[in-house]
Amino acid sequence: MPVECFQIHKTDNVATLLQDAGDSAEIRVRGDISHCSTFLATQSIRAGHKVAVAPIAQGERIVKYGYPIGEATQAIAPGEWVHLHNCRSLYDSASSSLDIESGSRKEMPYA
Repeated sequence: MPVECFQIHKTDNVATLLQDAGDSAEIRVRGDISHCSTFLATQSIRAGHKVAVAPIAQGERIVKYGYPIGEATQAIAPGEWVHLHNCRSLYDSASSSLDIESGSRKEMPYA
């Protein structure tokens, strides 16, 4: 049975996973679909995280809610986890260097 993700706006190139997806899991897009409706996860991705629903070139904007929220620092394929390791924030420089697991600033201890 496919894992589901939710695409909020038809111009979004990412969607939010509604369930954990294992490596090579089939992912089905729910929502205002403008890209492919199913694809395979390229790695294990936890529920609540973003997954690419379309190819995103290095330097291209990451779009969620129909609004650019970041920029790809490398090419991102459909089914790939979109997070701090392959995108940077458009909001401030500190947002681009957060801890990949906790999301906290690296200079702050995380419990």
